[in-house]
Amino acid sequence: MSKPLRVGMIGYGFMGKAHSNAYRKLAQFFPELNYKPELRVLCGRDEAKARAFADTWGYGDVETDWRVLVDRDDIDVIDIGTPNKTHRDIAIAAAQAGKWVLCEKPLAMDVDEAEEMVAAVEAAGVPNMVWFNYRRVPAIALARKMVDEGRIGKAFHYRATYLQDWTIAEDVPQGGAALWRLDANAAGSGVTGDLLAHSIDTAMWMNGPITSVVADTETFVKERMHQESGQVEPVGIDDACMFLARFANGAMGTFESTRYARGRKNYNTFELNGADGSVYFDLEDPQYLDFFEYTRAATGDKTEDHLTGWRKIHVTNFEHPYMDRWWVPGCTIGYEHTFIHALADFLAGVESGEQAQPNFRDALQTQKVCDAVLRSAKTRGWVDTGVEGVQGAALIGG
Repeated sequence: MSKPLRVGMIGYGFMGKAHSNAYRKLAQFFPELNYKPELRVLCGRDEAKARAFADTWGYGDVETDWRVLVDRDDIDVIDIGTPNKTHRDIAIAAAQAGKWVLCEKPLAMDVDEAEEMVAAVEAAGVPNMVWFNYRRVPAIALARKMVDEGRIGKAFHYRATYLQDWTIAEDVPQGGAALWRLDANAAGSGVTGDLLAHSIDTAMWMNGPITSVVADTETFVKERMHQESGQVEPVGIDDACMFLARFANGAMGTFESTRYARGRKNYNTFELNGADGSVYFDLEDPQYLDFFEYTRAATGDKTEDHLTGWRKIHVTNFEHPYMDRWWVPGCTIGYEHTFIHALADFLAGVESGEQAQPNFRDALQTQKVCDAVLRSAKTRGWVDTGVEGVQGAALIGG
């Protein structure tokens, strides 16, 4: 028998749309799940904008104070889609009120906040998840499966890039509802927390813990007008970041992110090289996974040497992660589907008692790497991350 999952969504921006779409579409494509989301309350500071969003997406009610929402007894889950500086207080209050908590990435402003949030959800015993949605791209989930199957072998190298170009202009302001990611007081960091957090999460899910880093960052535009104060103020976030990494399994890693790569809109790639093979992925061409297999040559079978080379796998067949939920083979899916997959895995974990990853404790490990990267950029030396454990696999898709 189905159970209603009464959703309280905080935030009506980009992530509010992505999450709301997932709640609305889940039951149609994962009908076996017992929990059926109900869009109960939308919370936002601007009542007119909140009501317009609620009307568009079908929320039954609106609140302008998240504290009131958290205290409501007709809400089961609090979904945090707000700027990073608000995550801690909302998550802790929600957990103490016995609500399930889903939170956008990065988990917090820093490790200290993240540890408080982990302690709160674990003390309350409430289900929790962080929306690192790229784990749920079918091609990325397939790459993880191939690693688990031993097709890559001993890992040697991991390299990741995450490039955008939307802040190049010097007259782009900082702060406010649309540009809070450029305000260190609201975001905590720049590309490290916003973009590289995704790359780091994927890397550790694919290749295990990152144990140490050495980094460099740059802020190309030193001052910008702040939309809330109306004054030109120093820019405190990192516009670009590059770091080297060491993994617990002995592999070396390189990571690069910037918002100053002219022509790159959301260029998110990774490549993992091992003794037996390599995989490569590009989010701007997400239906494909590139795979190089060396194991046949290693067996001494020379009959297929003339076929050695990279293969491009079109990840749309029913046997590929998540794809049996969608269309016929050859028909692609998109960015929005990754949030549906994440929500499905979360609820499947609640029903089975095996919590889906990444939960708050997993996201704390990513936060540790982000903080270590920023410390290294200041000290200009290697920094240990203190990361614990290995990231878990997806439940439905992996």
